[in-house]
Amino acid sequence: MEQENLFTPIESKRTFEEISSKVKTLIFDGTLKPGDRLPSEQELAKQFGVGRQSVREALRLLELSGFVSIQKGYGGGPIVKDTISTRIRNLYLDAFRMEKITVAEFTSARLAIEKAILDEVIDKADDSDIKRIQANLAKAEELVATQKLATDENFDFHALLARASKNKVFMILEKSINAIHKNLRSRSIVDFKTTHNAVKAHQKILDAIIKKDRVKALKLLERHILDVMKSY
Repeated sequence: MEQENLFTPIESKRTFEEISSKVKTLIFDGTLKPGDRLPSEQELAKQFGVGRQSVREALRLLELSGFVSIQKGYGGGPIVKDTISTRIRNLYLDAFRMEKITVAEFTSARLAIEKAILDEVIDKADDSDIKRIQANLAKAEELVATQKLATDENFDFHALLARASKNKVFMILEKSINAIHKNLRSRSIVDFKTTHNAVKAHQKILDAIIKKDRVKALKLLERHILDVMKSY
């Protein structure tokens, strides 16, 4: 896209914060989109009317916030990225590690969130959502049939439910839940029985979703998540 004169000179004691704010505004309003390359440090400094150090600090702040990625080498530079959901997921995981949240607390929150997700899935899931979940289960069942673990597929099942809810907040929250769940799972040995039981539970939940049996689906989900808690 044409980026000439996107930026205007600024006057502030904390110029790097204002530069960062102006770039974010252009991303939020759609002027800048993921994949767009920002002007060079030198060109940004010229357009903003500031020193290159202020631009460098602003770009570092934007990178830490997940708005841009700084590519090195020839043809590199700042590129607009959509990594905010990943940053949020990592923040939740860090908070979990630092606050020493108990398994019971995590499970209680997970249950409340995933029940809300499932409630929307019953109303909003379309044929393409169902097909994606069925493909996930088919792959998981294929692994189980050969006595292999379907750990990744079981994580993906819950992410696909969040996607089927059509609610972006739930999608972000589920990424955070999965990150913490994976952390807890890494602390214990996942045996074949655990992964097999999860696949069977997922199949029953999907059947209830297809039949739009809300009460049964929610009961199955609750039983499944509580069983998972016992396996940590």
